[in-house]
Amino acid sequence: MVLLWQYEVKRAVICESEQKKKQRENTIKPRFYHETGLFYETKQDKEMKRIAIQGIKGSFHDIASHHYFEGEHIELICCDTFEQVFQSMKEDRDAIGLVAIENTIAGSLLHNYELLRDSGTTIVGEHKLRISHSIMCLPEDYWADIQEVNSHPVALMQCREFLAAHAGLKIVETTDTAGAAAEIKHMQMRGHAAICHKDAASIYGMKILQEGIETNKHNFTRFLVLCNPEKADELRNMEETNKSSIVFALPHEEGSLSAILSILSFYKLNLTKIQSLPIIGQEWQYMFYVDLSFSDYARYRQAIEAIKPLTTRLKLLGEYKNGRQDI
Repeated sequence: MVLLWQYEVKRAVICESEQKKKQRENTIKPRFYHETGLFYETKQDKEMKRIAIQGIKGSFHDIASHHYFEGEHIELICCDTFEQVFQSMKEDRDAIGLVAIENTIAGSLLHNYELLRDSGTTIVGEHKLRISHSIMCLPEDYWADIQEVNSHPVALMQCREFLAAHAGLKIVETTDTAGAAAEIKHMQMRGHAAICHKDAASIYGMKILQEGIETNKHNFTRFLVLCNPEKADELRNMEETNKSSIVFALPHEEGSLSAILSILSFYKLNLTKIQSLPIIGQEWQYMFYVDLSFSDYARYRQAIEAIKPLTTRLKLLGEYKNGRQDI
């Protein structure tokens, strides 16, 4: 695996709008790089929502952020890792996190479940983004010039049929889809192409060679919108809440999970997802992450109370509105 460009100070520039840059030049000092690896403002614009994402401008996390907060002013806190996303929310109590949790092809992002459970944050929303990949290069290059393709390994996997049809290309994995395009442009890497969202082309001045190169067109990623609990009611309407996520452990006994499922069924709750993860240090013991949808909030709360005596470590991860799915 070849890991490309570590973004560093360039990331601060990437995540700012031109208008914001001009305001900053006239009023405040530039962003500074915190030892955690996160970029922050030395003065915050209170009217903007600050969204912590993994990746940079033009990444799928960025696209999902703008779709979910459509029409609102947002400012990105660009992070190299998901750990840094949660760290940014810990250090800035007003920051909102947007984190991928599952993909219809690649499956669940298991580590993010653990980060969510341990973070103390709460889920206030979700968004299901249609994932479509484009291949792009420098404006001066053409198909005949391309010798190497750079992208995140998941994106490369999702475009495997397209890449198989171009078997002569060298495939190089990177840490970020949009980051691959940004690096090619910044380093003027002739003969290189990036696979990422088409919006990255206009952001970084690249030329799209072909759109929609993903193998499966029914490719969606589900993103969770997170915040610190004291901010939750500002970001959700409880009257519209019809979904929740919980996590719990069960005694290693016959029928323990079946009993939980029977109670949920009795209270007319729809179990939309169940994910188990091993409890480190406790052989053959598991944490169960469950998503529930409901039409009657009172009945849902009754169900939660009913399963409490049968579970251990029961924790409510969030209550929110079932997210819309982009076409």
